[in-house]
Amino acid sequence: MRRREFITLVGGAAVAWPLAARAQQPARKVRRIGMLLPRAGAGERESVAAGVQRVGELGWRDGDNLQIDYRWVSGVDADQMRAQAADLVSTAPDLLWVLSNPMLAALQRTTRSIPTVFVQVADPVESGFVDSLARPGGNTTGFTNFENTMGGKWLELLHEAQPSSTRALVLLHRETAAHRAFLRSIESAAEKLGISPAAAGIGDAVDLEGAITSFAEQPNGGLIALPHPLTSNNRDMIIALGAQYRVPAVYPFRYFATAGGLLSYGSDAMDLWRRSASYVDRILRGAKPGDLPVQAPTKFELVVNMKTAKALGLEVPPTLLARADEVIE
Repeated sequence: MRRREFITLVGGAAVAWPLAARAQQPARKVRRIGMLLPRAGAGERESVAAGVQRVGELGWRDGDNLQIDYRWVSGVDADQMRAQAADLVSTAPDLLWVLSNPMLAALQRTTRSIPTVFVQVADPVESGFVDSLARPGGNTTGFTNFENTMGGKWLELLHEAQPSSTRALVLLHRETAAHRAFLRSIESAAEKLGISPAAAGIGDAVDLEGAITSFAEQPNGGLIALPHPLTSNNRDMIIALGAQYRVPAVYPFRYFATAGGLLSYGSDAMDLWRRSASYVDRILRGAKPGDLPVQAPTKFELVVNMKTAKALGLEVPPTLLARADEVIE
């Protein structure tokens, strides 16, 4: 063999070997996340987007090494929730990421094996989602949005905004176990404040409208909307009825106050979603959900809508305004 031919042969092999090696390398694994979320407004979507952004910052980019499948469903249609949960599980995701008590309940009826991270779920122990906060066990862990004592705090805020209140209507969902704990906290605080609480078990928008309209027939009443996709999805109607009947109300999330509600006090949803991204990252890298403790919120927001207060004829105490994180003029 001539020297020139030998060099050409070796050079060609040197080019071919890396190409062959690359061809033999396994394709980059794309991990899949399934998200089950209540169909709601911009406030909820912004919080979810913050969580997805944080996952990207941790190295998991949707469309690159990650695929996210979204299911936005009604938070009050049980049949639809079950159907969408089953459809999502059928895609065989590596992890499920879920918002709210009803959505988590639907997923747990469908699977107890796929790792699951929840966000904005109240009282996961009493609801039967986890064994304990410190050691959740099973396939599920996540981030709560409220402690049970929050119910009493909502009533105290209502009384502070309208000291003449002698009655309080509590809008609670019939099938949400965590709402019973909120109600007990409200009833305990009501004894000290001299307020008579009335619980309205709601299941749909018709129940909501009927409960508020009936309650408003008597004076000196206030309203507490407990956290649930049903109250979130119907926030405009609840706020409009409160304005029509001049009933002050306290809500669990900031987006109620920005939509025209009088007061909101609750956890910072965007912060919870960004924190939950750390659990998504750890589980995708091999951690077991049952070993990751359920975490509570660390940031809370008090928002006062002064425009609504003036329309209701309320003089919001300066002490309440001084504590507010945001005052909407």
